[in-house]
Amino acid sequence: MERERFQAHVASLEQILRNTHFDLTDAMKQLQDLCVRVTPERIVPMGIITDVRQTYKEIQDQFKKIRGVNQLLESKYRQYYRRDPQRDKEIFESAFLAKSLYSKFECALQEIEGKKNLRDKKEPLGAPSRIPLAWFHSNENQTILLQNLRGLYELDYKTLSDLEYVQRRLVIQNGKRSVSLFILSGESTLIDHLQSRMRLREYDIKERFTKDELRGALTHLREVSPSEAEKVIRRFTESSEFSKLKCLLLSIQSQKDLEKEILGSTENILQVMADGEVRTLLI
Repeated sequence: MERERFQAHVASLEQILRNTHFDLTDAMKQLQDLCVRVTPERIVPMGIITDVRQTYKEIQDQFKKIRGVNQLLESKYRQYYRRDPQRDKEIFESAFLAKSLYSKFECALQEIEGKKNLRDKKEPLGAPSRIPLAWFHSNENQTILLQNLRGLYELDYKTLSDLEYVQRRLVIQNGKRSVSLFILSGESTLIDHLQSRMRLREYDIKERFTKDELRGALTHLREVSPSEAEKVIRRFTESSEFSKLKCLLLSIQSQKDLEKEILGSTENILQVMADGEVRTLLI
């Protein structure tokens, strides 16, 4: 009877190992995809950097969980447990790869920071700012937004295959690229949940500065209508629990659009909007 109980417990622990190994494999793929986007030659949104660090932490937690289960099986249930050499090999290789990827990621960040400091030194002291309104509170996010706007027609679909890349370039060749600024406003608990599940693309930015507000910028590498931009936001908030969130969208195409007075009126506009309303302002 006791033997059967031990065997059932071992089977339960082995299932935990299999599930964690499966989650680890998915997380490793995500980490590889994210780390490819972080290079000193490209504009790296803060959201990508945050996602890399969060994904790496999740991977380390999974390694810790696997080690704990293995130690328990080896120490207490050794006679009822048979190791899986192939799984052990894959976990070992994942641990080595994760460490290598994160090390390269940190080196890339240091190089990016070094280049930024060098650019700052070259700028004349006391030079007046040409942008009177900062959409983001974070200087880093605001800088990325301005860089995206300056190089809007230089940003590429570099993660695609050569054929896909050429096809997408042809699509946008005669179209207008733009950036959709957005504010999502509502109860802090809803914003917390939305922020945790909101995955943005390579050139997009999100920022949480106040408890009841999430700001961001969606960079469109092709011509996008206001209704399409609204659909993107509605995909993030499609769950019924987010139905009370207010959303304000503004489409811009250059740094000069940031100088327009309407951007300074967003707080007043949000106050008169109804819960669950999505409103787009044309600049």
